[in-house]
Amino acid sequence: MHSLSHDRLDPQIAAVLAAAASSGAAELHHLSPSEARVQYRDRLRAVAGRAPALWKVSDRSIPGPGGELTLRLYQPRASARPVLMFFHGGGWSFGDLDSHDHVCRWLCVYSDCVVAAVDYRLGPEHKFPAAVEDAIAATKWVAENGEIIGADASRIAVGGDSAGGDLAAVVALHARDTGAPVLRFQLLIYPAVDMTMSSPSHAEFGDGYRLTRPLMVWSCVNYLRDGRDMLDPRASPLFAKDHSRLPPALIVTAEFDPLRDEGKRYAEALAASGTPVIHRCEEGMIHGFVGFTGIVDRAGSALRHMGTSLSEALAPDTEEQRRELPRRH
Repeated sequence: MHSLSHDRLDPQIAAVLAAAASSGAAELHHLSPSEARVQYRDRLRAVAGRAPALWKVSDRSIPGPGGELTLRLYQPRASARPVLMFFHGGGWSFGDLDSHDHVCRWLCVYSDCVVAAVDYRLGPEHKFPAAVEDAIAATKWVAENGEIIGADASRIAVGGDSAGGDLAAVVALHARDTGAPVLRFQLLIYPAVDMTMSSPSHAEFGDGYRLTRPLMVWSCVNYLRDGRDMLDPRASPLFAKDHSRLPPALIVTAEFDPLRDEGKRYAEALAASGTPVIHRCEEGMIHGFVGFTGIVDRAGSALRHMGTSLSEALAPDTEEQRRELPRRH
């Protein structure tokens, strides 16, 4: 642990790190993928705290490129609401609909939007670009079938945390390049947008802050087919040639996160290309903090801010804005 850095940690985060260090639990990268998935899900559910009740939560199967995909639909009320496509984190190797259930519930409450969480295929059983293909297919399906699920798919956003933030950014790039669907917003929560792991924050925080360099390497090996995939913009959207004409973005990073610098660089790339972006670095926080809603106060306040940002971005357009939307995106 870096002592000077540790002194600046949020006290509740410091307690999380101390508890993890003394728990004796196996590191995820020392487990098989199936064991890691169980451990990861159990750890997140243990710190989730009380999750809000919603008007309706249901699972629905939809067609996907590799077979049926499951969407978990979080609906705040009966009337058709705008929709957030949510892609969970977990290094493209673990994480599922249950591990992020509480995060999706809070985003649903704070945004007053339908949240459509996607159970995309994971590595190493399903290598890149399987997860990307599933994320794109699910987004297209929701955009084309909004009425079926009680969503106003004319107002659609993409979002996710970590690996899910990467997928959301890639879906936004693909939607721009293909012309459909028209997306209104990106919510990128400490996104993994550079597979080369070359930013200074990787060296600074790659040990002692839960997301370790060995775990990141393990995740990349599980997900990618070979080293060449690291530079593919569908894996590392930071390397896309063009970041213009993308939906406005909120990028949330954490001060003590190996992914901090690449998230900042992605925000800078969007801004330099004329894409509206707000970058918010949460001081004293670590990677994964929004999942700690039961034990870290700042997790709840961050989710509230994200939900408010979604609500504002997905508010109904004026007639003039509707005419401008295709040109903007």
